[in-house]
Amino acid sequence: MKLTGWGRRTPRATDLLMPRGPEALAAAVASDGGGAIARGNGRAYGDSAIGAQRTISTRHLDRMLAFDPARGQLVAEAGVLLCDIIDAFLPRGWFPAVTPGTKFVTLGGMLAADVHGKNHHRNGGMRHVVDWIDLAGPDGVIRRCGPDRNSELFEWTIGGMGLTGVIVRAAIRLRRVESGWIRQTTRAVPDLAGAMAAFEAAAHAPYSVAWIDCLARGQAAGRALVMLGEHAPAASLPPELRAAPLAVPARRQRKVPPFVPGRILNGRTLRLFNALYHASGRARQGTRLVDWDGFFYPLDAMLGWNRIYGRRGFVQFQCALPLTQAQGGLRALLDALAAAGSGSFLAVLKRLGPQSGPISFPLEGYTLALDFPASARTLALMERLDRITIEHGGRFYLAKDARMSSRTLHRSDPRFATLAALRVAEGLQPGLASAQSERLDL
Repeated sequence: MKLTGWGRRTPRATDLLMPRGPEALAAAVASDGGGAIARGNGRAYGDSAIGAQRTISTRHLDRMLAFDPARGQLVAEAGVLLCDIIDAFLPRGWFPAVTPGTKFVTLGGMLAADVHGKNHHRNGGMRHVVDWIDLAGPDGVIRRCGPDRNSELFEWTIGGMGLTGVIVRAAIRLRRVESGWIRQTTRAVPDLAGAMAAFEAAAHAPYSVAWIDCLARGQAAGRALVMLGEHAPAASLPPELRAAPLAVPARRQRKVPPFVPGRILNGRTLRLFNALYHASGRARQGTRLVDWDGFFYPLDAMLGWNRIYGRRGFVQFQCALPLTQAQGGLRALLDALAAAGSGSFLAVLKRLGPQSGPISFPLEGYTLALDFPASARTLALMERLDRITIEHGGRFYLAKDARMSSRTLHRSDPRFATLAALRVAEGLQPGLASAQSERLDL
């Protein structure tokens, strides 16, 4: 069948296998023909979860197997959704220690991409909360991998985009929480320098993220809403919430229509949206309680939000810039966006902590993520953004990539040449390959 990533671009034909247990999954990985890659819930933006020949769905491996409350350790199969983990454990006082911006991802996908969240500056990514993984290789063998066993394979799997094997199950650690509420502090800042200063001043905050108006120009370039958060202690809640602090009402979800005209997102509507959103953020500055769902997963309230970009789909640009060059690099990126008049409906800035593994995306500095409707003009702009990133010592996130060239990747990040060599040395090629790995010569 034909599959796309979350960006809904460039469908690719692939054989789709849906094994119903660990042994069947291992046999599927070892099948003749090679070119296999795992696919969870299809939330990778580009073609990293589409097999060059065969795509192996993990969605039937969806069991939670064990939980150790003394350590907060959960053992679960790779196809378990993050939203199911939250549904099962938040009522018991546990929450994911690391989470991306959507709860509709699988555990295996989170590990393969080494996802990071709003707390990376303090707690790192998934590499910091995983104790071990079971990995199926192209030889059909399932190996237990961890810091003290098959450690090299373990390290290169967390962030290796499925190119070292298919994750079957894993042990991760959750964090204790007293409530399902977040104390959120919103600060409106006038420009990029103000946003970065707010991040640095709030290094103690458990969670931090900023929305940036990427179309603002002149002295207002980089104006932003910086949002800080922390899990609210039960004793700090108002009386009406204190009796059941973990019982947070579910948000109402809306569905985006199956077909949305792509022309609704243009320079005029984006400028209007950005102006209104910034004004509303300024009006609600200060500290207030918000539910966990709204704080961590605002877009999940719109089911199928990827359809708002129309039939041609969308692409995301996400880079990480080292701390010493972040301000100059971010300013150059924002200037390029303003000059092109191609703003992003979703422009998110986060402070990152140190790199946590040999192939992890985050580095000590800042990451900027931008979404664009797919078009020839957009793709040309993104190549310009690629060059600016490289000029400032930055790198790119493969979980969001759908169109980068092999030359750009290897020029920006020599670690991937090491990954490619490891794959050859360990006999992982051609058994494991995605459409993305072929495009990027991995």
